[in-house]
Amino acid sequence: MATPSKTSRAAPRPAAVLWDMDGTIVDTEPYWIECEYELVAEFGGQWDQEKAHSLVGNDLRVSAAIIRDRGGVDLPIDDIVNRLLDGVIARVQRKVPWRPGARETLAELRKAGIPCALVTMSWARFADAVVKALPPGSFDVVITGDEVTHGKPHPEPYLKAASRLGVRAKHCVAIEDSPTGVRSAVAAGCRTFAVPNVVDIPNGRGYTVVRSLRELDGSELGLSTGATMARRRKSRLRPLLGLLMV
Repeated sequence: MATPSKTSRAAPRPAAVLWDMDGTIVDTEPYWIECEYELVAEFGGQWDQEKAHSLVGNDLRVSAAIIRDRGGVDLPIDDIVNRLLDGVIARVQRKVPWRPGARETLAELRKAGIPCALVTMSWARFADAVVKALPPGSFDVVITGDEVTHGKPHPEPYLKAASRLGVRAKHCVAIEDSPTGVRSAVAAGCRTFAVPNVVDIPNGRGYTVVRSLRELDGSELGLSTGATMARRRKSRLRPLLGLLMV
């Protein structure tokens, strides 16, 4: 997987950083996939990883329609969404699977005074559970899939987040983990970083692929060089500390 090219020119300080949630801040895609398999099996249907991966980053109603049509789940769309949400929320309440570097980066952005928005296709009741597990003030704005007319890959979610923050999307950085989300952020005009998780993201125009949040150059987010170096030192020390504790 390619990493962004290095240049001597510093990136401008973003007006805000706009975050996807599932797969970017929390590694909940496996939870969603487990719940999809369980629901389809309950109705005697067949499900597989290819179908599951095709839903990553989608508007939940779009995903629910696919589960109904291709998985044989004979329920109304909103009922399918709520069944999935019930299962995922129950799992998150037992354990929040944070993505490496997510909480640290959010804390650094808050300390630097850079506004953050959560831009997720999950519905509010699930987003609320994740936000409550973070320090207060981590997000200035939260946009969820049940409050937009057009979900990702349409640009509306990111445009709406920027508007609520009182900034222009083209002055914001977006962080995504899925091709669907990347298309949404790029279409909105955001400077976009793709951090693949469950689904691979090939290199393309309009965005930069990085392997993890810990490898994202802090200067791209308006963070000081010192903060970036501290984050990388912590990343290198964690495996060593783990060995010492064995």
